[in-house]
Amino acid sequence: MQRAAARALRGARTLPVRARSAGTGPPPRGLLYERHGEPPAVVQLKDLEVAELGDSDVHVKMLAAPINPADINMIQGTWRTRGVFPQETLLKVPSDIPVPCAATLSVNPCTAFRMLADFESLAPGDSVIQNAANSGVGQAVIQIAKASGIKTINVVRDRADLPKLVERLMALGADHVVTEEMLRKPEMKDIFKSIPKPRLALNCVGGKSTTEMLRHLQPKGTMVTYGGMAKQPVMVPVSAFIFRDVRLRGFWMSQWRKDHAQGEPRLRRDGMDRDSVTSMMDALFQLIRRGQLSAPACTQVPLQDYKAALENSMKPFTSSKQILLL
Repeated sequence: MQRAAARALRGARTLPVRARSAGTGPPPRGLLYERHGEPPAVVQLKDLEVAELGDSDVHVKMLAAPINPADINMIQGTWRTRGVFPQETLLKVPSDIPVPCAATLSVNPCTAFRMLADFESLAPGDSVIQNAANSGVGQAVIQIAKASGIKTINVVRDRADLPKLVERLMALGADHVVTEEMLRKPEMKDIFKSIPKPRLALNCVGGKSTTEMLRHLQPKGTMVTYGGMAKQPVMVPVSAFIFRDVRLRGFWMSQWRKDHAQGEPRLRRDGMDRDSVTSMMDALFQLIRRGQLSAPACTQVPLQDYKAALENSMKPFTSSKQILLL
């Protein structure tokens, strides 16, 4: 089996088991929880049983899995070392794709890819502005945009190690890195002497950050919201609608997959339009092979140290995604 093993599994509970006939050796282990709460307190590492293999099932060994903000916010995923799944629900990851890239591919890079492709027809030389640029999605946006000749203006929160963060994002291909405070300053005009104002804004913060970022969007431009890290509403001046006709949209990768469901349900239990998903993944694989897309800055953590990984993933100003080595 190729490195499809790096795919993270989600589901609030483990399915009832039928038999341990899908493999030999020690039983697989998984991170489970029985009640909602702070992840380090409620998540436990336990032995699991493996479901019985059906005629079209595949026994998958997991190599690595990222801890995403959605996992922390909702505790709707469990991480496990092995499982059995219908083959039509799986996508093969080529063996030349590094494990950290494979482990993080299905969420952050896919989100970045779709937002850059689906809301504005961007051409080389166009620009995009985004907040939380140091996030996993933000890092993928920088790299995918760079490969397409699209300029990026990247907004981050001020912090003690800001110069180091700016250097890292510039090394990924960022054209400009500014703090949220800089968005409000006249110096922002200097940026637009060399590149056009953005036609697309990507927001996963909300609150004042969104309002200030919106001011730099071109008339008839689009802002896509895919998160709300500030836990504050998106506030838009009426003038932005009346005089500049900006468009506000939303995006959720899970919903995109549901919206692209096609085919006979009996044959397509994954609910995904295979052609759309496959073409997107192939494009991302090519970027990885060409060295134009890497995994986000990450810390690889052995599964038994999951509590430390969960705690670190919830720290403020974190710039390193925790990846559980399964």
